Amino acid sequence: MKHGYIPGHRRARRLGTAAAGGTALLALLLAALMSLTGGVALAATLFSDNFDDGEASGWTKSGGDWSVVSDGSSVFQQGKVDSELARQFGGSTSWTNYTVSARVKPTGFSGSGRYAALGARSTGSSTRYQLALLNSGRAELQVVDGSAVTVIGGVNLAVSTGTWYTLQLTVSGSTLTGWVNGQQVGSGSSSQFASGRIVLVTSYATARFDDVVVSDAGGPAPTTAGPAPSASRTPGTSPSPAPSSNPGTVPTWPTKSGDAGLPNGTIQVSGVFDGGMKRYCCIGDGGQSESQDPMFELANGATIKNVILGSPAGDGIHCLGTCTIQNVWWEDVGEDAATFLQTNGGTSYIIGGGAKSASDKVFQHNGNGTVNISGFYVENAGKLYRACGNCTNSYQRNVVIDNVWVKSTSVVAGINTNWGDTARFTRINVYSTSTIICDKYKGAPKGSEPTHIGSGADGVNCFYNPTDIIQR
Repeated sequence: MKHGYIPGHRRARRLGTAAAGGTALLALLLAALMSLTGGVALAATLFSDNFDDGEASGWTKSGGDWSVVSDGSSVFQQGKVDSELARQFGGSTSWTNYTVSARVKPTGFSGSGRYAALGARSTGSSTRYQLALLNSGRAELQVVDGSAVTVIGGVNLAVSTGTWYTLQLTVSGSTLTGWVNGQQVGSGSSSQFASGRIVLVTSYATARFDDVVVSDAGGPAPTTAGPAPSASRTPGTSPSPAPSSNPGTVPTWPTKSGDAGLPNGTIQVSGVFDGGMKRYCCIGDGGQSESQDPMFELANGATIKNVILGSPAGDGIHCLGTCTIQNVWWEDVGEDAATFLQTNGGTSYIIGGGAKSASDKVFQHNGNGTVNISGFYVENAGKLYRACGNCTNSYQRNVVIDNVWVKSTSVVAGINTNWGDTARFTRINVYSTSTIICDKYKGAPKGSEPTHIGSGADGVNCFYNPTDIIQR
């Protein structure tokens, strides 16, 4: 098994010699995290790579011409269009049940029936499950065993060169499920491969890959801008997401391991900041003033974890690019718990943790791309998430919310439909029948106020089924 990946970090980095324990160390870290969060099954990140360091260590090539190139940010490119089969393998051959997601941009095809794909449980150079974008106008979930390809699900999809698609493939036991741009495109059963690595694939095609993440949790993929698959469904209803599973135990508020101040003001984070469950305090006035400084400012790709924010918490955490916020707790939200300023179209993650006493919203999304929230507890708040309705830049913004607990909170998520925002919900535990799951607004220019235009699932901007909402 390949080791050396920090759970929750956006970029795969090698650990020192202390990581020689490998699997055992990972198990201990996850057990400690479970203890700190009251036994909640959080989504552990097993592997991630956004190629922002300009190289592709940790990947194994088989065929093709691969390199890290610039496409707004650094991406992994296969640039040889006449390669019959080009692959890059990552991760561990012992991985069994997991979810792999990546952004994929086909850039050229040589002939018909060609594809770019994301694969899982690859046991050899020519065996894998894969979710493929075909230039014949299909997205297909396939079992590949040498020259034998079995299609177990798919939809018609106009695959365009030069367009980014978010692919996600979940393998759980014998069940396989694939999503493109957050919508399920195929699901089926196969017991052919029980474990294996992830793989990036092209066949007589050139393509670019970015934001590869492997986690031990399932659910719909984060959405990025791009054509959505034309799956058959009843107009006005939500597409079928991944089946909801039983939620974990309600998170238990952690006990601080000690106190830490902010003697130099805002703490700048690059790489990984592990607070060891210390309580960090204090900055700002605890109110809603927009002039307050953040307690932490995260550089692009940074991770903050195991932190308690005391009151006053100022403007909480600022993510300047994509970031990961893992097992972070806010005792009393000031202006906002965290603000996402990313403009690189990527995905930021909130994994575990909780927040109390947010008079307005907990998470503010000012940039573009996607925010993914899982395993989180919120109490006494206005909104868990709000896509900015009157920022200087009117981006499309997306949120994926899974396995959260919502108590004494008015709204789970608010989005702007006129800018194409989407919100997807699974395993939402609510303690009041009056909690609104998805609020819709018409975004407005900076200086004006957005207009509230409705609430509820619509299969266009707000996606959930009745079984996704669990009344407590």
